[in-house]
Amino acid sequence: MCARPTTPITGREISFGEDEIIVSKTDPRGVITYANSVFLRVAGYQEAELIGQPHNLIRHPDMPRCVFRLLWNTVKNGQEIFAYVLNRAKNGDGYWVFAHITPSYNRQGVITGYHSNRRVPHADALAKVRPLYAALLAEERRHASPDAGIQASTSLITARLAESGQSYSQFVFGLSAHTCLASSVR
Repeated sequence: MCARPTTPITGREISFGEDEIIVSKTDPRGVITYANSVFLRVAGYQEAELIGQPHNLIRHPDMPRCVFRLLWNTVKNGQEIFAYVLNRAKNGDGYWVFAHITPSYNRQGVITGYHSNRRVPHADALAKVRPLYAALLAEERRHASPDAGIQASTSLITARLAESGQSYSQFVFGLSAHTCLASSVR
């Protein structure tokens, strides 16, 4: 059993190659069942340390919880989602990803787990994501209970999306000039 990382957050950000894809698979509860070599290298874990562990083992404390709630609610409802995520490496470094998460099904149409492909995000998108996530995180931290914080930050992002007249997917794909083509194909 792998314990949660206790190494302090370093404040350093690491990356991986633009031609590389981090891949992982989980069971329906979010327990890791597969991690590719890129994931292992970037996150700094051995395969035996990750398999059987909850995927939130790599959750960075500077990542708003409301984004994870949105991710989980979306995929549990059988839909795919794209999102920008800040992850935590074992040594305390952070690394940003542009994640595409999809449910996996058995022949009876029951969700059997989740599959995630993560690419290097474009800098123009991160320049917009960082201040938004900082505002969401600040809102979460203003509240005594985690649930109240998540509810408040969810309300904040919902209001911002409503103001812009966009769905979450439209927002995500509109962040980078590099993802505009992908959103028009969808």
